[in-house]
Amino acid sequence: MRSDLTPDLRTALDRDRFTVETERFRRELLAHCYRMVGSAHDAEDLVQESYLRAWRSYAGFEGRASIRSWLYKIATNVCLTALEPRPIRMLPSGLTGPYDGPDRPPAPVAPGEVSWLEPLPDAWIAPAADDPAAVVVVRESLRLALVASLQHLPSRQRAILILREVLAFSAAETAEILGTTTAAVKSGLQRARARLDELKPEPEELLEPADHRARALLDGYIAAFERSDVGLLEQVLRADATLEATPFREWQAGRAMCVHVLGTYVLGTPGDWRMLATTANGQPAAVVYHRHADGALRADGAVVLAPTATGISRVIKFHDPVLVATFGFPDVLAH
Repeated sequence: MRSDLTPDLRTALDRDRFTVETERFRRELLAHCYRMVGSAHDAEDLVQESYLRAWRSYAGFEGRASIRSWLYKIATNVCLTALEPRPIRMLPSGLTGPYDGPDRPPAPVAPGEVSWLEPLPDAWIAPAADDPAAVVVVRESLRLALVASLQHLPSRQRAILILREVLAFSAAETAEILGTTTAAVKSGLQRARARLDELKPEPEELLEPADHRARALLDGYIAAFERSDVGLLEQVLRADATLEATPFREWQAGRAMCVHVLGTYVLGTPGDWRMLATTANGQPAAVVYHRHADGALRADGAVVLAPTATGISRVIKFHDPVLVATFGFPDVLAH
């Protein structure tokens, strides 16, 4: 760089170069942080912190590693530091077995008792559409069942597994990112795989969100709520479907139980609910609105479906009105 440049101009040129070299990795770093912490909003904050740290140390980056692995080293360690004081994020199925007690409406847990997993809008992390293979890999590595299982791993094991098996860093590169040895990486990966095998549900072939069968199932689920149609729910849910919703501890297993709970305590009358289709975690999803006493349809949360060739196998509802804005939709719908 020319020596006659003023400090301000030199800083501006460095910042432009930093932006050019690093911004193309922002979305994949966001996906990485989300896998680590299980929260879209926390991941966004952690990526911002990672870029601030990267900029502060950019002058000392001399190309000893690739810019990508350097950024992953910063982001991974930002995540590990953030995870130290935090409880893991959960889904109801991670707390207890399916509910088979007396018939009553599900009761929410006490505020702050559980830190809940959050869905991640696909629009936040969508890779280039001209690389279909990359799209599939990203979607599969962000499926809610996998992300929920990852949260149960110790944070460093979680990082090792993600870096090695999702991001395909070598054992040596992973050791450099985590400041450890390749032997420790190999041992950590072995333990992480064993624990994940205990936690992960039986693998199933989920339909891609763009598959017409997946969209038909989503449309059917939405129509069932908007029309208060129990029969339509029975059509779209598999016999072994599960239903869980934050912030409720209890969850249901089996189509009969799911339909009973929804039909008895949730559906209400036609027009009480509106849903707008979207995608999250590589799965069909919808933002949810509920009609209030004043007649307004107000943000209620988001629902994510697991569609298969034989129906919806899993429904996860997130009762958090803030999520509607996260997906880019308004808080209130016109009548």
